[in-house]
Amino acid sequence: MIAFRRPNLMRLGERAVHEFLRAQVADPALRKKLTPTYAMGCKRILLSDDYYPALTQPNVAVVTDGITEVNESGLITADGKHHAVDSIVLCTGFHVTDHPMMARLFGRDGRSIAESWSEGAAAYLGTTVAGFPNLFLLGGPNTGIGHNSMVYMLESQFTYVLGALRALHKRAAAAVEVKAQAAQAFVDEMQTQFPGTVWSSGCASWYLDAKGKNTTLWPSFTWSFRNRTRRFDTAAYVFEAKHKALPAARSAAA
Repeated sequence: MIAFRRPNLMRLGERAVHEFLRAQVADPALRKKLTPTYAMGCKRILLSDDYYPALTQPNVAVVTDGITEVNESGLITADGKHHAVDSIVLCTGFHVTDHPMMARLFGRDGRSIAESWSEGAAAYLGTTVAGFPNLFLLGGPNTGIGHNSMVYMLESQFTYVLGALRALHKRAAAAVEVKAQAAQAFVDEMQTQFPGTVWSSGCASWYLDAKGKNTTLWPSFTWSFRNRTRRFDTAAYVFEAKHKALPAARSAAA
């Protein structure tokens, strides 16, 4: 984690990767195509023992030119070459910062989460959203991990949500909602931690939204997230009492 926050330290890992690439790929032209132009960790790091060997097989061609046309027999790339193919797999990436589901969830004021996130996805501790009572997100904004296991983060959120449900039950409340001030303070805290990290070193990744804001990752140690979610912090929330039933009207005879 320290290397992600101090990109200079990540250069040690980059050297190891370059040495591994040279050992695995003898062709310098192919090796150049496979060498990242961004700092290690700026995009998600993938580990594999057979990726490079697969790309060096005689029946494999690594083509990096853009595709200009798809026709009945294959692809035409920007260099004018035709590539015959039997099937095409579209690897279009992730909808993380603009998840389509968010247009279907509406809050107190009738706005969807997508509308309320016009300036960027935001959730307090990646779990609750101001204006959306009794809504709990798992794997929400700023809970993604580029250096550890997402399962650890989810387990932490499970504990936090269960704490919220216990607080609701204890108060016999109808709803619980994070305070807008608390939610905004959390967003501000997250954004102040990204400058200077490897994730803000200049690459385009699915961590970033259309405005270049990183609303995906947790920018610190995973244990610090677990500590903050170990107990439900009721002070950051407002509870809505259940509406009490009106007493039955008495008859005039009574």
